[in-house]
Amino acid sequence: MNRQQQEAANILLKRVRDALNARGTKTIRSLGICFRCLDSYDGNRKLDKNELKVGLAENGVQLSWNEIDILFAAMDRDRSGTIDFDEFLVAIRGQLNPTRKAIVDQAFKRFDKTGDGKITVDDIKGVYNTKLHPKVKNGQMSENQVLDEFLVNFGDVDRNGQLTYQEWLDYYAAVSASVDNDEHFVLLMKMAWKL
Repeated sequence: MNRQQQEAANILLKRVRDALNARGTKTIRSLGICFRCLDSYDGNRKLDKNELKVGLAENGVQLSWNEIDILFAAMDRDRSGTIDFDEFLVAIRGQLNPTRKAIVDQAFKRFDKTGDGKITVDDIKGVYNTKLHPKVKNGQMSENQVLDEFLVNFGDVDRNGQLTYQEWLDYYAAVSASVDNDEHFVLLMKMAWKL
């Protein structure tokens, strides 16, 4: 997505957010109801372009097909051709606010031992203990395999054994989108990573 398309997508996302907020869709529960309404045609828990267009129109947002294409490209982060609930939440809720970003940054720095802007298996060995992992204990996986799986689960989408700062932020933007309260999100991060 080039800069002009990104700016157009941001304008469209603001229009959609404003319209949904005006209808009272601010909490995770209300956004979930909205998503299910948009997905009412086939109920596959994913939105295609037609469902997005019709569903938004039913919620007071009239967009042209060109605008839908731009909006869809911005929302479909994994380029699957559909928008799942997490992608929808991140798009509607937006990126991390400063409070949440600060704690996510703190956790990233805890893992990024070398300070090179990426988390590798070597970086997480001292922070994430795999010895008690059930699959290590029963011999199904090695400790390094569990660590590789850890990176993939946290957003190593290209599976190159490195979790970049942007991948980390994208992962936690999705997590953040499902937590309504800043204090609760910060507490969850502190408990999860002993910050």
